[in-house]
Amino acid sequence: MADDVLSDWLAEEARVRERMRNGGGGPGVARREAVDGKPGIALFEGMLAGTLPWPMIGDTLDFLLIHAEPGFAVFQGHPGRRHYNPLGVVHGGWFSTLLDSALGCAVHAALPPGKAYTTLELKVNMIRALSDRVPVVRAEGRVIHLGGQTATAEARLVGPDGKLYGHATTTCLVFEMKPPPS
Repeated sequence: MADDVLSDWLAEEARVRERMRNGGGGPGVARREAVDGKPGIALFEGMLAGTLPWPMIGDTLDFLLIHAEPGFAVFQGHPGRRHYNPLGVVHGGWFSTLLDSALGCAVHAALPPGKAYTTLELKVNMIRALSDRVPVVRAEGRVIHLGGQTATAEARLVGPDGKLYGHATTTCLVFEMKPPPS
């Protein structure tokens, strides 16, 4: 069963990477005019289609967005030796970054046009160590509450065998986007 899940996850990742690279996008930051006046989910639809750039941190830390819908985001990452701490396991910062990405993007994907967010608080629990013996993990973030000024979300970091490696919660500040400077 875990081998089937692993195969499915890796095949889905290959399809996403193909779309992202062949859509004319690349690593970078979306231009403001490409996302102004659109709901938050439009950014992720553009990234997944390859028409908008994806964040370079994913290339740096070997993870990427796999799926997004309003209030939900999935990231997939490959824990490797380059992510190890001095004790020989994946550094907690890698866990935190992957979980924070799923949390924040779940919130962002739920926002209406003209709204933005920033993280106010992040709480991460690392349940078990990760090493390069675990070929891939997924962080699934889901919005719990989306209000006019705050949003909360939760995320789980799981392996293809269903093991829980970590979980996290966030509180985000939701605010109006300021018009671009003239």
